[in-house]
Amino acid sequence: MKYFLHISLIMISLSLITKTETRGQEKMNSEQLKKLVLTEISTIKGDVAVAFLNLNDTSDSLLINENENFHAASTMKTPVMIEVYKQDASGKFKLSDSITVHNEFTSIVDGSIFKLDISRDSGDEMYANIGKQLTIKELVYDMITVSGNLSTNILMEIVKAENVTKSMRELGAQKINVLRGVEDIKAYEKGLSNTTTAKDLMIIFENIANYKIVSEDVCRQMIDILLAQKFNNIIPANLPKDVVVAHKTGSIDGIQHDSGIVYLPGGKKYVLVLLSKNLESNVKAIPVLANISKLFYDYIIEKN
Repeated sequence: MKYFLHISLIMISLSLITKTETRGQEKMNSEQLKKLVLTEISTIKGDVAVAFLNLNDTSDSLLINENENFHAASTMKTPVMIEVYKQDASGKFKLSDSITVHNEFTSIVDGSIFKLDISRDSGDEMYANIGKQLTIKELVYDMITVSGNLSTNILMEIVKAENVTKSMRELGAQKINVLRGVEDIKAYEKGLSNTTTAKDLMIIFENIANYKIVSEDVCRQMIDILLAQKFNNIIPANLPKDVVVAHKTGSIDGIQHDSGIVYLPGGKKYVLVLLSKNLESNVKAIPVLANISKLFYDYIIEKN
């Protein structure tokens, strides 16, 4: 009798262990993902928007505050790049054309002249080229990879803000507004700033990822530039080294953004946009946004 009781207890224990292991191996579903993301967001003192799209299964997405307007900061540089490539393809100019680097621009408010402050530009090496000539493609590379403001304003003079916004509408991004270049203080004081939503940036990157802008070759060229991004403290920060991210960041006081395409080994890929504003601390928000990015990676990696 004792022997059978002992065997029964062992079987019950094994059953409990098996159930525990099974629960531990359960795949994260979309509702669990959303709860985890919201929990992370709740630790940030500020406002956050999220847009996620699984490019292998477009029915799989997660949107949080996706239609709320945010100051675009440097995320507007991706639309500018798109417009440059679009106008190159239409024959308005060639990416190989040379442009004289300069630091005088006109305000959209009254046409007055302003200059960019090198101390506020992460693309500060470009200032050594003032008076010299660089190709349009070199300016695009600087604008995206080191978020060069000087390069951005020169390119904006060429392609024009209204054309950038028009092209984004054609892609299906209905709320993003690119009004001007960078550091137009008079425009800023009048509330004339570039704005975007998480959903619109998601749509823009979806179009790039699916080669729907101009041609597959053009999209691959833009992706290569986005892959060379030098600021990698949010979306890529906590991801394995074999995961690559084609992305564009944006940051000013109280605002911290990242947006792009995440490529996993084996062909899985997704778009992720993380926007934040009214931050008490950019420094404190960055690791939380990086944690949110890791949640989406874990979710995708667990899916069949």
